[in-house]
Amino acid sequence: MRRREFITLLGGAAAWPLAARAQQDSGMRRIGWLLTLRRDHPEGEARIAAFRKGLVAAGWIEGRNLRIEDRWGDGDADRLRVLAAELARLDLDAVMVGGSLPLKAAPDASRTIPIVFVATAGNIEHGLITNVARSAGNATGFTLFDEFSLASKLLGTLKEIAPGVLQVAVIMQRGHLSLAGYMHSLESDGPKLGIRVTAVPVGSASEIESAIARSSREANSGLLLPPDQFLVQHRELIVAAAARHRLPAVYGYGHFVAAGGLVSYGVDVDELYRRAAGYVDRILKGEKPADLPVQAPTKYELVINLKTAKALGSEIPPTLLAHADEVIE
Repeated sequence: MRRREFITLLGGAAAWPLAARAQQDSGMRRIGWLLTLRRDHPEGEARIAAFRKGLVAAGWIEGRNLRIEDRWGDGDADRLRVLAAELARLDLDAVMVGGSLPLKAAPDASRTIPIVFVATAGNIEHGLITNVARSAGNATGFTLFDEFSLASKLLGTLKEIAPGVLQVAVIMQRGHLSLAGYMHSLESDGPKLGIRVTAVPVGSASEIESAIARSSREANSGLLLPPDQFLVQHRELIVAAAARHRLPAVYGYGHFVAAGGLVSYGVDVDELYRRAAGYVDRILKGEKPADLPVQAPTKYELVINLKTAKALGSEIPPTLLAHADEVIE
């Protein structure tokens, strides 16, 4: 090989990485996510792992053809509004929003960036979308359920396990978008079960502990904790307090039962996050959120902790055990 040809070849080889990087940058897409939970929370990490798995299955590899801006709200509504506005200022192709609280902040911050929401409730009731089949806006996604009657199903499950319960405290974060909807359903169906329900809004760990302690001072009391990301952040505290005060409690998420809670009835949230990646994929490929129907869960899971039931002196009906998707012994 001649010296001049070798130098030319060497120069071309040196330019290859630059050309490759330029080609990579030109094909790089940018998305963000906004979650209620704190960054190091195990449930948040599990949900994001499911979301990433869905992205990889669709061919989106972080660092190769995808960049991700991640934001975690730590259960703080004011912080979520700030983070939503921060994401809105970035040149993003889509944003995945986990939970009702950040979803309320996201459309306020941007009406143009496509939003895929996950594990939310009360979207139509609170004006976040206008129609289930066609959202007619920049947001679509996957709800926890399609109606507030889930709360009544939780209450019925609690009554089956603890038939002596006559009054139930419904604990949720103060200002939660869905609390009024849950209570409307519960106040209608509670009397049919002989149960008086009371809404107990909370805003801190100390308020949660106080609410559970107050409930324990009333005879024949129980707890109902609907799906609420704020409560997830205090899962260990809630389960421990319920056990300490010997209160039967029913939860909207199975991981409360895995941590020692009595019973839960709800959806597989990780699966919703995996499915949300499919919607992000379709948006990145050119589809509009308004053309993607909002989807409700098709499968609910009943999880029972027999060890906790024994500690409370509760007898689990055989029919309920037969319908359980998971029994923890």
